[in-house]
Amino acid sequence: MIPPKIYGLIGYPVQHSFSPVIHNAAFRSLKINAEYRLFPLKEDELKGFFADLKKNNIFGLNVTIPYKEKAIVFLDKISDEAKLIGAVNTIRADRNRLEGFNTDGAGFSQHLNQELRFVPGSKNIAIIGAGGASRAVSVYLSKEKPKSISIYDVDKSKAEILVNHLKVHFNSIEFRLADSVEELDIDTCDLLINATPIGMKKTDPCLVDKNFIHKDLLVYDLIYNPKETKLLEIAKEKEAVVSNGLGMLLYQGILAFEIWTGQKAPVEVMRKALIEATSK
Repeated sequence: MIPPKIYGLIGYPVQHSFSPVIHNAAFRSLKINAEYRLFPLKEDELKGFFADLKKNNIFGLNVTIPYKEKAIVFLDKISDEAKLIGAVNTIRADRNRLEGFNTDGAGFSQHLNQELRFVPGSKNIAIIGAGGASRAVSVYLSKEKPKSISIYDVDKSKAEILVNHLKVHFNSIEFRLADSVEELDIDTCDLLINATPIGMKKTDPCLVDKNFIHKDLLVYDLIYNPKETKLLEIAKEKEAVVSNGLGMLLYQGILAFEIWTGQKAPVEVMRKALIEATSK
């Protein structure tokens, strides 16, 4: 019997992920002999893990917090998209070569435009966080020419690097580096994005004062497990439009699947599997 090709998710933590649900449903639907697994890795385990990919029959990976930027050093090539973003979330292992891609931005953009019907052009946007997911989201938003994007991260140097990077590539947009969440001026924004992991634990605080949130705001939390973070709970109370990260997860997963397999993803099978898994 031919062993299945292995795909999976590297990060720390990863146990919250629904990626195995959507990808294994897709493999079964298309009768592909493959299996998607979770790989919780500490940073000092990354080098050995990448060295053993072939031995372990691994043909593709997704990458999540905190390795979207750190994984790049192990790759032979990254796509132009991943270069612009400065982070990878998808890796294809092909003919002893590792190639990195980023499907986060495109996945986010598809969900934002197609399902939430939000058009970023000429809008004011606030983003909390300046890591790999924030880089992907901010690049894609910038392509759609918003009026302004303000970014805050507890690590100010990280946010400053991202703001300067965006200014180089998109010179018609006002980019602002905020020293605090308050300085994001959320009360004048059309879209607020949480691109940090804060909200994944029940004990996590809400990063935003509820008085900043208003009913004309779309609050998008990239976290999808739990389905409703404290931020989204407060935003609903304030009658804002809200979204968690499940739509982004689905669309970035569809793109990753097609990169790995070269086949058209069974979108409705993946969507159904995700809905079933999150309704339990």
